[in-house]
Amino acid sequence: MDVVVVGAGQAGLSAAFHLRRTGLAPDRDFVVVDHAPRAGGAWQFRWPSLTYGKVHGMHSLPGMELTGADPARPSSEVIAGYFDSYERTFELGVHRPVDVTAVREGEGGRLRVETSEGVYATRALINATGTWDRPFWPHYPGQETFRGTQLHTAGYPGPDAFAGRRVIVVGGGASATQHLLEIAEHAAATTWVTRREPVFREGPFGEAEGRAAVALVEERVRRGLPPRSVVSVTGLPLNDAIRAGLANGVLDRRPMFERITPTGVVWADGRTVDADVILWATGFRPAIDHLAPLRLRGPGGGIQVEGTRAVLDERVHLVGYGPSASTIGANRAGRAAVTEIRRLLARRPDRPLEAAAVTA
Repeated sequence: MDVVVVGAGQAGLSAAFHLRRTGLAPDRDFVVVDHAPRAGGAWQFRWPSLTYGKVHGMHSLPGMELTGADPARPSSEVIAGYFDSYERTFELGVHRPVDVTAVREGEGGRLRVETSEGVYATRALINATGTWDRPFWPHYPGQETFRGTQLHTAGYPGPDAFAGRRVIVVGGGASATQHLLEIAEHAAATTWVTRREPVFREGPFGEAEGRAAVALVEERVRRGLPPRSVVSVTGLPLNDAIRAGLANGVLDRRPMFERITPTGVVWADGRTVDADVILWATGFRPAIDHLAPLRLRGPGGGIQVEGTRAVLDERVHLVGYGPSASTIGANRAGRAAVTEIRRLLARRPDRPLEAAAVTA
């Protein structure tokens, strides 16, 4: 293959669209592999109570708008259906379910992509694996002794599962506040715990603010530091639901506890809270372990990226990573990666390229 795309979420499908647009053909010149059982990227795994109307900033994929969606339907159904239609419309031929186990240096300047359906030798790789498969679980003393239930946002079943239970929600992001506002209507009690004081953003969040937030994340990946999410630097939007949660005490935040006990948590000053459930809304990390054989990680712990290109290997592009880990960012990154890869293929051909496939 000329290009292997790993992942068929927003970033991977955007990249595949632009590969087709430049004249490359699926299963002849490039292939898209995805480990999920069906179309939909990480959206297909979202909890049922996250309806499409609650989704913030969902941007359509290039070339095909998402219109007329019922805001009351689960976002997992709406967006998975849209992605499925997109794949079929543009005949992207996604291979699934396919697990990528490792990417190594291959022969003749190609990368060796080892997968559950065989090995691909490719001239370039677009990594679009996102973060959903790597939920981050912090570790605190006594965690293994807790007799209740511990779960992560990745396995959040919806608010009904917490009826009559005492719930501690850990995390300062949008998922944590969404969970709390839902759970509080069903639970016996809720407690919100964060490491840092939450920052609430009032007023409009326009293009200039968005660019500034993305720039902060982009600076980290340019220096080879582990990326933070765009949301982590924008703060929490102070909408009507958040205001109500602050007013009624549901969003009365407490600082991080010191340790976990069999029946709850304890703070350094001796305060305790009993709990039946600890819900870790503590985010995700990039799913890039399969790239480890290429030794792309720098001293800072992340992969140094310029635009979408890995600084240590121009054949590898990361989309949906760091500053492009949003729906609009993923679209732009898919296009940018393909533009650079086309230049790479034209500059370092190991076989003649068709004229139609050379122009970006």
